[in-house]
Amino acid sequence: MDTLNTPDAVDAIRAQWQRERPDLDTRDMALIGRLARCAGQLQKRLNDTFGQYGICNWEFDVLATLRRSGAPYCLAPTALFSSLMLSSGTMTRQLQLLTERGLVERLPNPADARSLLVRLTPDGLALVEAALDAHVANMAAILAPLPAEPHAALDAGLRQLLAVLEAPAP
Repeated sequence: MDTLNTPDAVDAIRAQWQRERPDLDTRDMALIGRLARCAGQLQKRLNDTFGQYGICNWEFDVLATLRRSGAPYCLAPTALFSSLMLSSGTMTRQLQLLTERGLVERLPNPADARSLLVRLTPDGLALVEAALDAHVANMAAILAPLPAEPHAALDAGLRQLLAVLEAPAP
C-alpha cells in the first residue's frame, strides 16, 4: 500500500476545515496534528514495553538517567530533575515511590549537607538494564518499516524543529 498517499485522520480534519473555513491554511495544523498523533502512538507503544517490567515512562526516564550518568549511578536531585525537565515537587514524589520500591536510594550528599543524592540500587540497575535492552529493540521495531532516507530526513527535520522550540524566547 502507498502510505504516502493514503488519507489519514489528519486529512479528514483538514477536509472538514476546508469545507467550513476555506480561508484557513491548515498545513501547519496538519503537521502539528500528525506530530501529536505520532507522539501518542509512540508513548503507548513505549509504555507497553515498560509495562512488561512493571514500570512506566517516567520511572524508566529516572532510572535510565541515573544509569547513563555512569558508575556509581548517582546524581543530585537537581541534576536529575533538570535533565528530565520536571518540577522539583514532582521529582520528590517520584523519587519517594522509586525508593519505596527499592529501585533507588537516597544518600547524604558530602558536598551539601542540606541535600541527598539519588543512586540506583542493584535491583534498580538490573531492572533498567533489562528494560533498556527491550526499549532499544522496541524502538527499532517501531521504526523498521520506515526506509532509511525518510528516517534520516525525519530525524533532521525534527532536530531543526526542536532547536526552534527550545531556543530562548526573544
